[in-house]
Amino acid sequence: MIYDSIIIGKGPAGITTAVYLKRYGYEPLIIAKDGGALVHVKEIENYYGFSKITGPELLERGIKQANELQIPILEEEVLEISFENVFFITTTKGIYQAKTVVLACGASKNRYSKADKFEGVSYCATCDGFFYRKKRLALIGSGSYMAHELSVLENITKDITVFTDGASLTAELSEDIPVVVDKIEAIHGEERITAIEAGGKTYPIDGCFIAIGNASGFTLAKHLGIALKNNSIAVDQNYMTNLEGLFACGDAIGGLLQISKAIGEGASCATAIFSYLKKHKS
Repeated sequence: MIYDSIIIGKGPAGITTAVYLKRYGYEPLIIAKDGGALVHVKEIENYYGFSKITGPELLERGIKQANELQIPILEEEVLEISFENVFFITTTKGIYQAKTVVLACGASKNRYSKADKFEGVSYCATCDGFFYRKKRLALIGSGSYMAHELSVLENITKDITVFTDGASLTAELSEDIPVVVDKIEAIHGEERITAIEAGGKTYPIDGCFIAIGNASGFTLAKHLGIALKNNSIAVDQNYMTNLEGLFACGDAIGGLLQISKAIGEGASCATAIFSYLKKHKS
């Protein structure tokens, strides 16, 4: 099945986009591993219609609304988006196709400040792996997204060490991939990264790739070569990125990080997709 739109993220922006698209007569699919930042909000006091409500409660109400409209929601981790006539969304459980895609998965949250000041640090194996052919690489991460980035880097070099930085390794890796589970104690280098210190040992490297947690909207956009601005996804007045058919809204595009803004952008984004699909009707 080719969905009219796949929305990545089930927070206020994602759910609102899906609800409006459904009411416009289109078939959206929501994919999200978790509820994003709203899960951790203990109290909301400045949202219209509620004197007080918790983040998880508001999230649950949004999901219930989507369920009542029979909008499918898949709890899966998105690993990659590609495009070939239609969009292909690869998750930990399958591959889904759509005419349009909406990145509504929140602000970029997988930065690694310890390494950001150095050259030779990347957040995109597809984008930058080529520059490290046959070099010594560090890959920081512990889950499915890290394993996906590893599969890309393994085609470029065989000298890769995975650092979980103290996190439990949840991805299944082949036995020949060295894994350091100790907390990273220091990162060495002057302008360019040269070594990582963990567990009392120093590991010389030529480059470092970051793949912590899930692939954020920022990371997914970067893999596709989407225009970015200040660690956010750049969109036009119709919430479309510079890749036709790929939209973004909510915290993913920066600005005021408020629920009311995310909901308004979700509604506007859905309206823009309605016009786009109508114009490109096949």
